[in-house]
Order: sequence, then C-alpha cells, then structure tokens
Amino acid sequence: MANTIQTLPQEVVHLITAGEVIDSFAAVVRELVENSLDAGATRIVVYLYPEQWRIRVADNGCGMNYEDLQYAASAHSTSKIHNGADLWKIHSLGFRGEALHSLTMLADLEIMSRPTNCYIGADINSCGFKVIYSNGGETHEIAATAMAPGTVVTVSNLFGYCKARRQGLPNTSQQLKAVQETIHQIALCHPQVTWQVWHNDRLWINTSPAATMGKLLPQILNRVRQGDLHELTLELASYACRDNIYLVIGLPDRCHRHRPDWVRLAVNKRMVKAAELEQTVLSAFHRTLPRDRFPVCLLHLSISPEHINWNRNPTKSEIYLNNLHYWQEQINQAIEQALRINSDTLNETVQTSRVSKLITTAEKQNTYRTSRSIQTIPKTETEAKDTINSLPETLPTQNSELSTQHYFKVVAQINNMYILVEHPGGVWLVEQHIAHERVLYEQICDDWQLVPIEPPLILYQLSKANVEQLQRIGLEIEPFGENMQAVRTVPAMLKARSDCHQAILELSQGGDLKAAQVAVACRSAIRNGTHLTIEEMQTLIEQWQRTRNPRTCPHGRPISLSLLETSLSKYFKRHWVIGKSHGI
Repeated sequence: MANTIQTLPQEVVHLITAGEVIDSFAAVVRELVENSLDAGATRIVVYLYPEQWRIRVADNGCGMNYEDLQYAASAHSTSKIHNGADLWKIHSLGFRGEALHSLTMLADLEIMSRPTNCYIGADINSCGFKVIYSNGGETHEIAATAMAPGTVVTVSNLFGYCKARRQGLPNTSQQLKAVQETIHQIALCHPQVTWQVWHNDRLWINTSPAATMGKLLPQILNRVRQGDLHELTLELASYACRDNIYLVIGLPDRCHRHRPDWVRLAVNKRMVKAAELEQTVLSAFHRTLPRDRFPVCLLHLSISPEHINWNRNPTKSEIYLNNLHYWQEQINQAIEQALRINSDTLNETVQTSRVSKLITTAEKQNTYRTSRSIQTIPKTETEAKDTINSLPETLPTQNSELSTQHYFKVVAQINNMYILVEHPGGVWLVEQHIAHERVLYEQICDDWQLVPIEPPLILYQLSKANVEQLQRIGLEIEPFGENMQAVRTVPAMLKARSDCHQAILELSQGGDLKAAQVAVACRSAIRNGTHLTIEEMQTLIEQWQRTRNPRTCPHGRPISLSLLETSLSKYFKRHWVIGKSHGI
C-alpha cells in the first residue's frame, strides 16, 4: 500500500492561513473528528477525561499504513491537498496539515491505526501500529499492535507544554457544553454516522444514524418532533450543475425559539458562520412568527468547490463565497416554497401533540350514550358583529386549479368563526379572520397603494409624533386649521370602510411600514361572527392555501388546526373488532 501523506511545498504553506487552532477541548475534538470523517468513518466514539486532560477519538475509517503514521504529525503534512491548485478544489474537512502537529506542541500524542484494505501476512501493513510522537511531531516510538481496522488517537496531558493556556480556559461544564455543541453541529452535517461521547467512562451523548439532517434533528433538539419539521431539496442547475440547497424548517405554527440559536448554515458538510445568509433566513420568516420568536432552520448548501474559499479562518468556520446575492435569492425562494401548503406537506403528521391533547380531553369529558335517537336542538339566531353584503374583490367566487388538484372542500362554518375543510388526509379547522388577514397582508405587501380620498379625513389634536408617523408610512397629511390635520391619501383597502377614520388614528400610533401593512390587513379582514356562504368560504380557503406563508397570520398565530383521519379513527375506536366490542 503506497503512502499518501506528504509534506506540503513551501509555496503552498505560504498560501494557507496558518494559526494555532488548538485552544480548547472542543477544538481538539473538532480536529480529530474531522480527520475521522475524512477517513470515511461511519462510527465515531469520543472519550473525554477533563480532570486528566485527556481525549481519545476512535473510528472505523480507512486507517493509515506504516509509512503514513511516521509523517502524520509533521508540520503541514496531509493527504488531502498537494499543490496550490488544490486549495480551489477542497472536498475534505481538513487540508492544512496543522492539527496533529499542533497537538504534539501542546500535549502527548499517540496514534494507533490499521488500514482497512489489508490482510494478515501480506506485508508490514497487515497489522496495526501504535506510534508515540515527540514534542515537534517526530516519531518517538513505534510498535505493532492488534486492533480492528480504523484509527484511535489519544491526546494526553493537554496543554501540558503550555500550562498558561490551562489558566485561561473556561470551567469544565462550559468546556463540555462547547464539546456537545461541536459534536451536534458536525453530526447534523453527517447524519449517516453513529456518534458516541463518553465522559469519564459514562455514556453522555449517543445518536443513531439517520437518512437526513432533518431526521436526525429530533435526537438533538429537545421538544422537536418529526411532524414539526419540513424538509426540502432544490437542485440549482441554472447556476452550476452540482449545486443544490437542502432545507429543514420548523413549521412556524408549532415550532420556534426564544433566541435565533437554531438558524444554522452548512456548506459542503461543514457548519459555517455567514451573517448575511443568516439574516436572509430571518427575513424570510418575517411576519410568520409571534413577536420575539425565531425560526428553527437548518440550511445545507452543496456548492462546487471552485466557488468557495475556505482559507479565511484557521478553524474553517468562515468562508468567502462567490456570488453571495445569488445564494440569498435562492435561500429566500427555498424557504418560501417550504412554507407553502402543497402535495408534499398535505399528508404529513401535523400538530401531533395538540391533536393528542384534544382527543384526550374529549375522551375524559364525554361518555358513550346508549340512546340511539337524534335529539333536535332549537335554532337560535346570532347577530353578526360585522355584516357584509358580499365579500370584497379579494375573494372572487371562482374555482382554483390548485384546489381541484388537491381537493380542499369546505364543509361548514362553525359559530360564524371557524371554517371546516375536508382534505384527503383528514380535516382542517380554519379561523376565518386570520386566514383572510394572511391573504390581505400578502396582497398589500405585493401591491401597497395609497389613493386620494375626497373629502379629506379631518383628524383632531394629533401630536407631532403622530403626524410624522403618518408621513413616514407615505400618507399625505397637512395642517387644516387650529389643532386639525387633513389626510388626503389613505391605503386603498381602507378608503371605502366606515371606520377609516379610526384606522388612520391607529396607524399614527407608531411602527414601520410593515407594521402599518399588518394593521391595514387586520382591520380589512372579515370579522369573526360574520356569516359566510359555502361559495365565499371555498374562495377564501383557496386563496389562503395559495399564500406564501399559509401556516400563520402576520402576527404569528396559527391559522389552522389539522385533524388527520388516523386520529379520527383512533378516537372512534375503529380498530376494534366488531364482535369483541359487542361482547360476543
């Protein structure tokens, strides 16, 4: 077996961002684990002994032969690149050849390894070898050892040759938290790998392999269930044939965070920091989440290596990315597509916990009745809070191709407030006001119009701040006598409303243009308590499910509750055998 680890030429070394990359337990784990992944490992076990300043990483990767082991810890020695041109074709997680050499300058390093493609009795590479390296990376001791194919790296007496570093490290619990975060980030980028982390010989972290990042996330993030997530993969053949976007989002009506700590970006199987792209994600979820809540979003970009420069930071946590604006547009479109209701998300398991609680409560509050007669209930008339003769132009009564394709059928209106909708997987209960609010809000954002009004609205005793606020959102307003202002333009949707005067006063209270658009949509939407015909409800449902963000209203409230047919079957005991249920 030919050796593959080579010392990089000096001209390549000068092109590399050199630096001390070993500054904590987490950094040691990161560098060793990345080497295991580059070796093709599918099982990685990490052993931590913080009080003894010792770390061990074992994997079942391809291993190293006798010759490679002798040079593994030499400065700038690596099997992953060989010349300057390779810096623009990075396919591996490591490439600088610094990590193992840096460890020999800070600690005692031992590597045991055996190649996977060897067989007993062939040559010197038919068995494993244990190598102990001296300070500086030279081979100090080497001996044959019995072991399975793979590699075991042991770092002992960490920072023993630079004890001042130990004084500046965080306490043990903080270091362990950093290790946990490192493992989780790397595991999400490599979900097919089995991970174990042992702390002082006790199993601490254990994740099973999964098909995708989204399937693995519930093992890592507590209280997130598979039904709370939606995965999407988009091929980007228009830019480069090998590029694609893989996206995992927490559906905004049931999965969000107090902090923006789970907006994560990975590029070519490595988590990176990219403030511009993270802001793009946050902006894409604008007006879909409750106030002061943030999305769960994992984004993986598979990009041709020639469009990336990893040589920005020694930890490789930051990159230079070509054509940043293009990727911002693609990410925004991917999130918009993932938030829609379509054939891919229609039959998903949704709102599992909420539906389960409803069923449990219903079972406790209701008992089976023996009477088979249907009791008639006298009807009572309910006055609607707001009456409408016909819905506005935003609800044209016409069929939708999308509605016909996916079969969304309005069944009834409940309490003049909720619309019962049948779909192939079960039923939806849709709150009519906020569904219409979502429809109007997106229409307003797409076509914000201020129209003249005659005669002008006369407002009394507005403060200077109120006047400036109306001017800030574009309304034409001017003095009209003492302590009076004349408003000569208003949002188009408010012009014909009898409460336009009150709406403009609300808009003067503060907020940016987006907040004003939300306020206009909220005031213009049909009110709960309004009776709608089947045709009007059908049109509203068709328009609602075609919106970009149909799961929540602009304030972040959930618009619909989905009850799957499987849940209905469970509640009505349809799995019972008829004979047994009758006592036969």
